[in-house]
Amino acid sequence: MNMQPNTATAHNLLQVNALGYRWPGAAAEAVDLPRLALVAGESLFLRGPSGCGKSTLLSLLAGVLVADRGEVALLGQDWRGLSAAQRDRRRADHVGYVFQQFNLLPYLSVLDNVRLPCRFSRRRAAHSPAGEAERLLERLDLDPALWTRPAAQLSVGQQQRVACARALIGQPALVIADEPTSALDEALRDRFMALLLGACRAAGSALVLVSHDARLAVHFERHLDLGHGPDVKPHTGSAA
Repeated sequence: MNMQPNTATAHNLLQVNALGYRWPGAAAEAVDLPRLALVAGESLFLRGPSGCGKSTLLSLLAGVLVADRGEVALLGQDWRGLSAAQRDRRRADHVGYVFQQFNLLPYLSVLDNVRLPCRFSRRRAAHSPAGEAERLLERLDLDPALWTRPAAQLSVGQQQRVACARALIGQPALVIADEPTSALDEALRDRFMALLLGACRAAGSALVLVSHDARLAVHFERHLDLGHGPDVKPHTGSAA
Protein backbone atom coordinates (compact mmCIF):
# COMPACT_ATOMS: atom_id res chain seq x y z
CA MET A 1 0.00 0.00 0.00
CA ASN A 2 1.64 3.23 -1.14
CA MET A 3 0.70 6.22 0.95
CA GLN A 4 2.01 9.74 1.02
CA PRO A 5 4.40 10.05 3.97
CA ASN A 6 2.66 12.10 6.62
CA THR A 7 4.04 11.61 10.11
CA ALA A 8 1.77 12.54 13.00
CA THR A 9 2.87 15.77 14.64
CA ALA A 10 1.38 18.39 16.91
CA HIS A 11 0.79 20.46 13.78
CA ASN A 12 -1.71 18.00 12.29
CA LEU A 13 -5.20 19.40 12.36
CA LEU A 14 -6.78 16.01 11.69
CA GLN A 15 -5.13 12.68 12.56
CA VAL A 16 -6.53 9.24 11.68
CA ASN A 17 -4.89 5.99 12.77
CA ALA A 18 -6.07 2.38 12.23
CA LEU A 19 -9.66 3.56 11.75
CA GLY A 20 -12.41 0.97 11.44
CA TYR A 21 -16.20 1.15 11.53
CA ARG A 22 -18.83 -1.53 10.95
CA TRP A 23 -22.55 -0.78 10.79
CA PRO A 24 -24.60 -2.98 13.14
CA GLY A 25 -25.42 -6.28 11.45
CA ALA A 26 -23.08 -5.67 8.49
CA ALA A 27 -20.79 -8.48 7.35
CA ALA A 28 -17.82 -6.20 6.68
CA GLU A 29 -16.45 -2.87 7.84
CA ALA A 30 -17.77 0.17 6.01
CA VAL A 31 -14.50 2.02 6.67
CA ASP A 32 -10.97 0.64 7.04
CA LEU A 33 -8.42 3.45 6.88
CA PRO A 34 -4.89 2.82 8.22
CA ARG A 35 -3.68 6.38 8.39
CA LEU A 36 -4.45 9.94 7.33
CA ALA A 37 -3.24 13.35 8.48
CA LEU A 38 -4.25 16.83 7.35
CA VAL A 39 -2.71 20.16 8.26
CA ALA A 40 -4.39 23.56 8.35
CA GLY A 41 -5.30 24.85 4.91
CA GLU A 42 -4.77 21.49 3.15
CA SER A 43 -7.33 20.12 0.69
CA LEU A 44 -8.28 16.45 0.26
CA PHE A 45 -10.47 14.99 -2.50
CA LEU A 46 -12.28 11.82 -1.44
CA ARG A 47 -13.71 9.73 -4.26
CA GLY A 48 -15.39 6.37 -4.63
CA PRO A 49 -18.46 4.56 -5.93
CA SER A 50 -21.77 4.43 -4.07
CA GLY A 51 -21.60 2.16 -1.05
CA CYS A 52 -17.83 2.41 -0.56
CA GLY A 53 -18.08 4.24 2.77
CA LYS A 54 -17.56 7.88 1.75
CA SER A 55 -20.41 9.33 3.80
CA THR A 56 -19.58 7.05 6.73
CA LEU A 57 -16.00 8.30 6.71
CA LEU A 58 -17.19 11.93 6.68
CA SER A 59 -19.39 11.22 9.70
CA LEU A 60 -16.41 9.69 11.51
CA LEU A 61 -14.16 12.66 10.68
CA ALA A 62 -16.82 15.06 12.00
CA GLY A 63 -17.53 13.05 15.15
CA VAL A 64 -21.12 12.30 14.16
CA LEU A 65 -20.19 8.61 14.34
CA VAL A 66 -17.58 7.19 16.74
CA ALA A 67 -15.03 4.66 15.50
CA ASP A 68 -15.23 1.00 16.51
CA ARG A 69 -11.44 0.92 16.53
CA GLY A 70 -8.60 3.31 15.97
CA GLU A 71 -8.34 7.06 16.34
CA VAL A 72 -9.90 10.13 14.73
CA ALA A 73 -8.40 13.19 16.42
CA LEU A 74 -9.35 16.75 15.55
CA LEU A 75 -6.94 19.34 16.94
CA GLY A 76 -5.40 16.65 19.12
CA GLN A 77 -8.65 15.39 20.66
CA ASP A 78 -9.92 11.91 19.76
CA TRP A 79 -13.69 11.95 19.24
CA ARG A 80 -13.98 8.70 21.22
CA GLY A 81 -12.79 10.49 24.37
CA LEU A 82 -15.81 12.80 24.40
CA SER A 83 -19.44 12.39 25.40
CA ALA A 84 -22.16 12.94 22.80
CA ALA A 85 -22.82 16.46 24.14
CA GLN A 86 -19.10 17.28 24.10
CA ARG A 87 -18.81 16.04 20.51
CA ASP A 88 -21.74 18.27 19.51
CA ARG A 89 -20.08 21.31 21.06
CA ARG A 90 -16.70 20.54 19.55
CA ARG A 91 -18.24 19.98 16.12
CA ALA A 92 -20.09 23.29 16.34
CA ASP A 93 -16.84 25.04 17.29
CA HIS A 94 -14.44 23.52 14.77
CA VAL A 95 -16.27 21.84 11.84
CA GLY A 96 -18.08 23.53 8.96
CA TYR A 97 -20.29 21.20 6.88
CA VAL A 98 -21.59 21.69 3.33
CA PHE A 99 -24.38 19.14 3.01
CA GLN A 100 -25.34 17.59 -0.31
CA GLN A 101 -28.88 18.94 0.09
CA PHE A 102 -27.54 22.17 1.70
CA ASN A 103 -29.90 21.95 4.75
CA LEU A 104 -30.61 25.68 4.77
CA LEU A 105 -33.54 26.91 6.85
CA PRO A 106 -35.95 27.99 4.09
CA TYR A 107 -37.74 30.70 6.09
CA LEU A 108 -34.53 32.43 7.24
CA SER A 109 -32.82 35.08 5.14
CA VAL A 110 -29.54 34.39 3.41
CA LEU A 111 -27.61 36.37 6.03
CA ASP A 112 -29.37 34.66 8.94
CA ASN A 113 -28.59 31.24 7.45
CA VAL A 114 -24.91 32.14 7.11
CA ARG A 115 -24.71 33.45 10.68
CA LEU A 116 -26.48 30.42 12.16
CA PRO A 117 -23.30 28.58 13.34
CA CYS A 118 -22.36 31.60 15.45
CA ARG A 119 -25.60 31.18 17.40
CA PHE A 120 -24.52 27.67 18.45
CA SER A 121 -20.81 28.29 18.99
CA ARG A 122 -19.26 31.04 21.07
CA ARG A 123 -15.91 30.22 19.52
CA ARG A 124 -17.23 30.68 15.96
CA ALA A 125 -18.95 33.91 17.04
CA ALA A 126 -15.72 35.21 18.59
CA HIS A 127 -13.83 34.42 15.36
CA SER A 128 -16.47 36.10 13.20
CA PRO A 129 -15.79 39.84 13.05
CA ALA A 130 -18.53 42.25 12.10
CA GLY A 131 -19.37 41.95 8.42
CA GLU A 132 -17.85 38.48 7.94
CA ALA A 133 -21.08 36.99 6.59
CA GLU A 134 -21.27 39.75 3.99
CA ARG A 135 -17.60 39.33 3.05
CA LEU A 136 -18.02 35.58 2.59
CA LEU A 137 -21.06 36.07 0.37
CA GLU A 138 -19.16 38.64 -1.69
CA ARG A 139 -16.21 36.27 -2.05
CA LEU A 140 -18.63 33.56 -3.19
CA ASP A 141 -20.13 35.90 -5.78
CA LEU A 142 -23.66 36.06 -4.38
CA ASP A 143 -25.51 39.24 -5.40
CA PRO A 144 -26.12 41.52 -2.37
CA ALA A 145 -29.68 42.00 -3.61
CA LEU A 146 -30.34 38.39 -2.50
CA TRP A 147 -28.97 38.64 1.02
CA THR A 148 -32.24 39.55 2.71
CA ARG A 149 -34.36 37.04 0.80
CA PRO A 150 -35.53 33.78 2.38
CA ALA A 151 -33.31 30.90 1.32
CA ALA A 152 -36.31 29.15 -0.25
CA GLN A 153 -36.43 31.84 -2.96
CA LEU A 154 -32.90 31.13 -4.23
CA SER A 155 -31.81 28.92 -7.09
CA VAL A 156 -29.89 25.69 -6.42
CA GLY A 157 -26.58 27.34 -7.31
CA GLN A 158 -27.30 30.31 -5.06
CA GLN A 159 -28.30 28.06 -2.15
CA GLN A 160 -25.05 26.18 -2.63
CA ARG A 161 -23.04 29.36 -2.11
CA VAL A 162 -25.02 30.22 1.01
CA ALA A 163 -24.31 26.74 2.39
CA CYS A 164 -20.62 27.25 1.68
CA ALA A 165 -20.56 30.64 3.44
CA ARG A 166 -22.36 29.12 6.44
CA ALA A 167 -19.75 26.36 6.67
CA LEU A 168 -16.89 28.86 6.56
CA ILE A 169 -18.09 31.52 8.99
CA GLY A 170 -16.11 31.76 12.21
CA GLN A 171 -13.00 30.17 10.71
CA PRO A 172 -13.66 26.47 11.47
CA ALA A 173 -10.56 24.30 11.49
CA LEU A 174 -12.13 21.73 9.15
CA VAL A 175 -14.65 22.12 6.31
CA ILE A 176 -16.38 18.98 5.04
CA ALA A 177 -18.32 19.06 1.77
CA ASP A 178 -20.51 16.11 0.70
CA GLU A 179 -21.12 16.05 -3.06
CA PRO A 180 -21.54 19.84 -3.19
CA THR A 181 -21.43 20.06 -7.00
CA SER A 182 -23.87 17.26 -7.83
CA ALA A 183 -26.61 19.69 -8.98
CA LEU A 184 -24.35 21.95 -11.08
CA ASP A 185 -23.43 21.92 -14.75
CA GLU A 186 -19.76 21.92 -15.77
CA ALA A 187 -19.27 25.69 -15.94
CA LEU A 188 -20.95 26.33 -12.58
CA ARG A 189 -19.15 23.35 -11.02
CA ASP A 190 -15.68 24.67 -11.86
CA ARG A 191 -16.60 28.19 -10.78
CA PHE A 192 -17.97 26.93 -7.49
CA MET A 193 -14.85 24.84 -6.80
CA ALA A 194 -12.59 27.84 -7.36
CA LEU A 195 -14.73 29.91 -4.99
CA LEU A 196 -14.87 27.20 -2.30
CA LEU A 197 -11.14 26.49 -2.35
CA GLY A 198 -10.30 30.18 -2.35
CA ALA A 199 -12.58 30.82 0.62
CA CYS A 200 -11.05 27.90 2.57
CA ARG A 201 -7.55 29.17 1.89
CA ALA A 202 -8.53 32.66 3.04
CA ALA A 203 -9.98 31.23 6.29
CA GLY A 204 -7.06 28.82 6.84
CA SER A 205 -9.51 25.89 6.93
CA ALA A 206 -8.63 22.38 5.79
CA LEU A 207 -11.11 21.00 3.24
CA VAL A 208 -12.29 17.41 2.78
CA LEU A 209 -14.63 17.07 -0.20
CA VAL A 210 -16.45 13.94 -1.30
CA SER A 211 -17.56 13.36 -4.89
CA HIS A 212 -17.99 10.57 -7.40
CA ASP A 213 -16.87 13.04 -10.09
CA ALA A 214 -13.20 12.30 -10.84
CA ARG A 215 -12.87 15.56 -12.80
CA LEU A 216 -12.80 17.49 -9.53
CA ALA A 217 -9.52 15.86 -8.47
CA VAL A 218 -7.43 18.38 -10.41
CA HIS A 219 -8.39 21.09 -7.92
CA PHE A 220 -6.98 19.28 -4.88
CA GLU A 221 -3.59 18.81 -3.28
CA ARG A 222 -4.28 15.26 -2.13
CA HIS A 223 -6.57 12.40 -3.14
CA LEU A 224 -8.14 9.48 -1.32
CA ASP A 225 -9.83 6.88 -3.54
CA LEU A 226 -11.95 4.53 -1.44
CA GLY A 227 -12.84 2.49 -4.49
CA HIS A 228 -9.26 1.21 -4.82
CA GLY A 229 -8.11 1.02 -1.23
CA PRO A 230 -7.08 3.78 1.15
CA ASP A 231 -4.15 5.25 -0.77
CA VAL A 232 -3.59 8.94 -0.18
CA LYS A 233 -1.64 10.57 -2.98
CA PRO A 234 -0.45 14.08 -3.70
CA HIS A 235 -1.68 15.84 -6.81
CA THR A 236 1.17 16.98 -9.05
CA GLY A 237 -0.73 19.43 -11.23
CA SER A 238 -1.73 22.98 -10.45
CA ALA A 239 -4.43 23.47 -7.85
CA ALA A 240 -7.35 25.81 -8.44
